[in-house]
Amino acid sequence: MNVKIDGKRKINSNVTVPPDKSISHRSIMIGSLAKGVTEIENFLFSDDCLATINCFKNLGTDIEIRNDKIIVIGNDFSLFAPKRILDCQNSGTTTRLLLGILATQEFESILTGDGSLKKRPMKRVTVPLTQMGAEFEFLEKEDFLPIKVKGNKKLKPIEYTLPIPSAQVKSALIFASLKAEGKSVIKESPKSRDHTELMLKHAGANIKSWEKDGVYSVEILPSQLSSIKIKIPSDISSAAFFIVLALICEDSSVVIENCILNPTRTGIIDVLKQMGADIRIEDIENRNGELVGKIVARSSNLKGVKVDKNDIPRIIDEIPILAVAAAFADGKTTIDHASELRVKESDRIKTTVQMLKSFGAECYELENGLEIIGSKEKLKSAIVNSYKDHRIAMAASIMACAVDGESTILDAECASISFPNFYDILFSSTKKI
Repeated sequence: MNVKIDGKRKINSNVTVPPDKSISHRSIMIGSLAKGVTEIENFLFSDDCLATINCFKNLGTDIEIRNDKIIVIGNDFSLFAPKRILDCQNSGTTTRLLLGILATQEFESILTGDGSLKKRPMKRVTVPLTQMGAEFEFLEKEDFLPIKVKGNKKLKPIEYTLPIPSAQVKSALIFASLKAEGKSVIKESPKSRDHTELMLKHAGANIKSWEKDGVYSVEILPSQLSSIKIKIPSDISSAAFFIVLALICEDSSVVIENCILNPTRTGIIDVLKQMGADIRIEDIENRNGELVGKIVARSSNLKGVKVDKNDIPRIIDEIPILAVAAAFADGKTTIDHASELRVKESDRIKTTVQMLKSFGAECYELENGLEIIGSKEKLKSAIVNSYKDHRIAMAASIMACAVDGESTILDAECASISFPNFYDILFSSTKKI
């Protein structure tokens, strides 16, 4: 599906963005591993999260939708050998966290995914899990899906420092450590998103975390999980598209309520404020350890910045839309130390640069990042390749709204991976200036 967008638009509205994808994934996983009935409200029914549901159904978990709630009947870590290959589709979160969970089981299973997911490296997860006693076999190509997993009910505890901060790798090791025979400690620097730790604490896991001298540590002891009730807030990664839309379009403003404000996720807000963005945070509350509140953003004159390398783990998913904001800013923006972008749904360093150049922006690919020279007056409408990457498609669509003329986003249906009704909301909340 290609989408045409007539530019020079503005937004003045409240926008309801989808529920948080990271928390949606984890709610199904933790509910499946807990003892008892977990109730989930405001779940994200995106392609990625449905892949997680389908995988856990194939592992014997009873998952039902009842009156706008998801009910998960937990198996108390006793999953069942799947009768078919577990298809993670396009979801790296499903795959990597599931590797840690399957490491605790005694049966064999096989994980696969779509063409894009098969290009994403998995040894970063399987190497430390192998040290704990799980076994893995790459069935087609070393380091990549499909993978055969043989778990171990007697996993060894591990002390492990992540070479690159990653919530997915950290979470996989935490899940495995819940059933290891002793205390495990996982370290990273800087800290990546901590939704797994917070939700596991809510479910009664014997887990604690701390930061000292710039190093974040998680200590995990063998634990049984209790069922939880959770209402999932809105996803700040999805909100970022409409925040930037309001910032770069004339006479615009947007209000996003019930949004996750976890400090490991608000890097996009912090960097945009450094660029001069008019953004306010209001009505903050704590829900089971997660901060939630309202975000208000208005049209702003942005300036280029050098993004601090310690902010990269906090903005890794938002870099394509941050790059769009940078194209409308005065001066140079440099984003470096972001090698993880090379192994996302696309090579997001390369595809973000190509997307910006399609619109006439001046930008350059670095080895581990990109550099953008703000050039508002040079920007023009374009035909843009999404590379079937949901965040590239949506970032290009936001840019198309702000430039003059009609743009076309190719293969735009991939937005449904994380934001199923993105284009409905985009067209209903904006209008021509």
